[in-house]
Amino acid sequence: MFITTSRKPSSRTRSFCQSLSRALNTAYVNRGKMSFRDVLVKASDSGYEKIAIVSQIKGNPSRIEIFDKNGEIRLFLKISMALFDLNGRVNPDKLRLRCEIDDLTDTFMDILDIPKSQEKTDNNLIWIKKGDGENKALIEFYDKDGFMRDPKIYVKNWRFE
Repeated sequence: MFITTSRKPSSRTRSFCQSLSRALNTAYVNRGKMSFRDVLVKASDSGYEKIAIVSQIKGNPSRIEIFDKNGEIRLFLKISMALFDLNGRVNPDKLRLRCEIDDLTDTFMDILDIPKSQEKTDNNLIWIKKGDGENKALIEFYDKDGFMRDPKIYVKNWRFE
């Protein structure tokens, strides 16, 4: 997946995107003045078929829109996030998904192109948990040693297109 931002992102949004790209072991490019068409072309030239654009409100990441290579939106996530300065390394070949929300399992497996975890281990894992209160879901990332790492994403709402 190719990750970029809306135009003129805050340093907090850039940090979030960098952290997300490290957790997913994918490319992050600062958008600058690129149009949406330019983003699609750059992603395609880099060999990516899915694009995530992170937008912000008042300097904080507030939504992630995931598009396919044709520019069609696949998934919209309304989010908030937390960065704890937790660093670690993920083994991208062993990255797995554990999802407690049936509606999201197949979509995330397809978008991220990773298999569902068959084990109860926390190593190399993206864990989508059921949320509470205003958050419908919580996305956590675990490194190769089973330690949680940045970012922690609170999903307030989602929509499939």
